[in-house]
Amino acid sequence: MNARGVFKARLVLPLAAIALSGCVTDQDLAGYSAKDAGFGVVSAAVSIGTKGKDTVWIQNQQQAKAVSERVQGLVHKKTINADTAVQVALINNRGLQAAYADIGMNAAEAWQQGMLENPTVSIGLLGIGAPELGALRAIEGMIATNILALATRKARVDIADTRFRQAQMRAVDATLKVANDTRRAWINSVSAFETVAYLNQAKVAADAASELAQKLGESGAMGKGGQAREHAFYAELTGQIAEARLASRLAKEELTRLMGLWGSEVDYFVPNRLPRLPSGVIKRNRIEQEALENRVDLRVAKLELEAVAKSYGLTEATRFVTDLEIISGVEAEREIETEYEIAGGNLEETKTRKTVVTPQLELEFVIPIFDSGKARLRKAELAYMQAANQLAEKAVNIRSEARSGYTAYSATHEIARHYLNAVVPLRTTIEAESLLTYNGMISNTFELLADTRAKIGTLMLAINAKREFWLADVNLSAAIYGGGTGAGSSAAAPSVGDAGGGGH
Repeated sequence: MNARGVFKARLVLPLAAIALSGCVTDQDLAGYSAKDAGFGVVSAAVSIGTKGKDTVWIQNQQQAKAVSERVQGLVHKKTINADTAVQVALINNRGLQAAYADIGMNAAEAWQQGMLENPTVSIGLLGIGAPELGALRAIEGMIATNILALATRKARVDIADTRFRQAQMRAVDATLKVANDTRRAWINSVSAFETVAYLNQAKVAADAASELAQKLGESGAMGKGGQAREHAFYAELTGQIAEARLASRLAKEELTRLMGLWGSEVDYFVPNRLPRLPSGVIKRNRIEQEALENRVDLRVAKLELEAVAKSYGLTEATRFVTDLEIISGVEAEREIETEYEIAGGNLEETKTRKTVVTPQLELEFVIPIFDSGKARLRKAELAYMQAANQLAEKAVNIRSEARSGYTAYSATHEIARHYLNAVVPLRTTIEAESLLTYNGMISNTFELLADTRAKIGTLMLAINAKREFWLADVNLSAAIYGGGTGAGSSAAAPSVGDAGGGGH
């Protein structure tokens, strides 16, 4: 007769499974755990695309304070140029800080994918209160590890690393966009203030014409129609000046937003006129090739295709097996045997305990009876085709944008030089000759004022042409390096050439 108690211990030792985890080492993952992971690549790329400007990823109070002091020193009560505006935006724009945080999140994701999955532990108590074995009859313990997660670890880290590099390039693109938008805002702001200055000059001439017309009307030398014509010109010009002043304030506010300024930091100034035109344009015979080599958004599209391709390979590898766990170890079973024996007429009882140790290996997996993975594989195939076509479209568009950008850059320079070298000198000559004939009493006052107004109108067109060139210069840089190609030129500057009467 036997009495049996059982003690079971199932220890899962996933040592064999760890060998399947791929060649991912702690050194490989160290770069993802740094607080500024991957930002050096972003900073270097931004420096190239912005001609030496630097940016910063603010992650603590000390850095924030240093940036604030630097910004204050750059803009407070100072007249800033375009380079200063761009530099301030790159270190002070909060939207960029959000983009840089995305780098950190993708680095953390790659770091997470590189970590070994935590094992699952379960403990069971059987035969509680067994009289011969004390409190328990059996104890079962189990530790399980997902072997599929270990086997696909390297592939998942590769995908996460690609997404991490993609986040870096997206951050570069966002930074270049802020730089380009800031430079455009500075150009528009300065141009708006320059427009106000020339309109004020035109207003002086219009005021003189209006006052003269009133006096001539009082003396009977000018009819009501002529007087009304001069008064209307003055009134219209007054409205145009108000619109130009509003445009200048709004343009400066846009610049302020892009630079991330507030409080006392907004107490800054911009120049009253745009920089002079360069004597010639930069020759770019390989404009398409330059754009294909440098465009950051093209790199983003390439990395997207790479990530989707790797995801497709992982989906194909795990098409049939979606969950695989290994349970390995030993089972220790304790038995109590009771033997009875008659000795000397007496019944004797002998109890012995045995412990039997048995190696154990279990494998758990999902049987793909209903879901063979075809739907997931098809989805992955379509995602790859989508990314491939988007990359091809991006390459075609970049070539076209580069050609368009250079065409606009060259043409606007030629137009602006034409106004500067031909039209404005002619209008200046006409005004000078008109002044001579007026002094010689050959022409009247209204003819002189009309020529002055025409010259100011030509100057307004020249300002507009110069602004269009500098905007085209920014757009060309964006077409080569990335950061958006711009939304086209802004509204034309107000014209005063034909707004009023032509005199008598």
